[in-house]
Amino acid sequence: MRAVVQRVNQSSVEVDGRICGAIEGGLLVYLGVAHDDNEADVTYLADKVCHLRIFPDEDRKMNLDVGQAGGQVLVISAFTVQADARRGRRPSFELAAPPDRAVVLYELFCDTLSQSGLHVERGSFGEYMSVKSVNDGPICVLLDSRRTF
Repeated sequence: MRAVVQRVNQSSVEVDGRICGAIEGGLLVYLGVAHDDNEADVTYLADKVCHLRIFPDEDRKMNLDVGQAGGQVLVISAFTVQADARRGRRPSFELAAPPDRAVVLYELFCDTLSQSGLHVERGSFGEYMSVKSVNDGPICVLLDSRRTF
């Protein structure tokens, strides 16, 4: 399971002209589920996102996590996060989980973040989405439950 985590001042996601999720300050997370991911991957990655210290404290040092900073989380399903572009010019998506498997782990990831006390907004799984964000920093972190980077 992989995530692109961005610290944002605001973010929203729209499907067919309707906003289905929006936050004011916090984290925008693009989540990619791999075909062999399981609940352990969800637990690891949700804990990482929840406790990632990328928000400034009173001394402007990145010492606070999203909850301590009073932020929210917007999670967008994005199979393209699992893309492999090492060969050729067209990315391969062989590592991405099929939609019926990915949606279960995506929802579990969102629920796990919510259960930790965070306010979590969601995109619309499997839909074409328009995502807007105002990045803060910019701070952008790549996470992988297999710790490949």
